[in-house]
Amino acid sequence: MPAIRNCLLALLLLGPAVAPAVEVGGANLPDSATVERTPLPLNGVGVRSKFFVKVYAAALYLPAPAREFDAVLALRGPKRLLMHFVHDRVERDKLVEAWREGFAANTAAAQLPALQARIDTFNGWFDTLVAGDEVVLDLLADGSTRVTIRDQLRGTIPGVDFQRALLAIWLGEHPADASLKRGLLGQDKRS
Repeated sequence: MPAIRNCLLALLLLGPAVAPAVEVGGANLPDSATVERTPLPLNGVGVRSKFFVKVYAAALYLPAPAREFDAVLALRGPKRLLMHFVHDRVERDKLVEAWREGFAANTAAAQLPALQARIDTFNGWFDTLVAGDEVVLDLLADGSTRVTIRDQLRGTIPGVDFQRALLAIWLGEHPADASLKRGLLGQDKRS
């Protein structure tokens, strides 16, 4: 009996198993994710800064390593982009403005009208975010994008065209933050 008790005590002291984490920008981000029962290793991490202020730490999880945007798009299977906010407070209007700018800068003007209703739906799911809040964007194998904010599923947006436009905000020709793009693509030393 003492042996069993000692084993149980040892298990209790070890605590729950916790996924290893990567520290970036003051946030601990998991080094892997699972989407649609598919394990996704961490491809890269980075920090979104604006005017030298850290806004959020981000991580990109892919089914296989990819160092270029086109390679990310070519990968079959689900993908995940995680944003962990580190700034004290980011107002809803600032978030929506940033999304609009990102979509406009990285999507051909002729394609924006076809995306606009979905962009509006996406923007409508956001409210003010504070340090510690997380936004999870799961790009699913069926071409839809599942949006979770603060552990609450907000909804799913259809369309591979939306997935591409959304990823282009970080990984396209005119990313919101070039350093963040390099980090997410694993081109940065800290990745």
